[in-house]
Amino acid sequence: MAPRMKERYQTEAVPKLREQFQYRNLMQVPRLEKVVINARVSSTVVQDAHTVDKVVEELTIIAGQRPVVTRARRSIATFKLRQGMPVGVKVTLRGIRMYEFLDKLFSIALPRIKDFKGISDRAFDGRGNLNLGIKEQLIFPEIEYDKVDKIRGMDVTVVTTARTDEEARALLRSLGLPLRDASAAGA
Repeated sequence: MAPRMKERYQTEAVPKLREQFQYRNLMQVPRLEKVVINARVSSTVVQDAHTVDKVVEELTIIAGQRPVVTRARRSIATFKLRQGMPVGVKVTLRGIRMYEFLDKLFSIALPRIKDFKGISDRAFDGRGNLNLGIKEQLIFPEIEYDKVDKIRGMDVTVVTTARTDEEARALLRSLGLPLRDASAAGA
């Protein structure tokens, strides 16, 4: 069975985007390529090696896929960082997992943020990709509040095949991304 968001893309978004941007070919219509979730591991890794395991566990629960631990490429003495030390955790989602994660993010997690008014237009990078910074992992329903030892943030990057931010905005809005109104952005 296809994810709900993928069906929505095929039945609602594609015809709407073809009409709006006058695409002659179906392959010109922008689509989702991948979602990358990146969480930084705090500098307390030196004192507590369990931190990386906890971040990996939480990101696995959120994404539904085991993440990869990223390590420092070189030593930086001022940050007490040695080459090979874990500095972050990342996971790349494609296909069904990507659609399911985005559905959960757009419809459940983002509305749970306190005083959430929508995603800003500045979250787009100029090439049709969306970058979100999430301050706490507690907005995801899978994370149990009692089991969280520390509140951690993460970065979510949604990569699309859109060539411009306008195309990406239209694509993601048709999939349910809560965008802030242009009139409210100035206020």
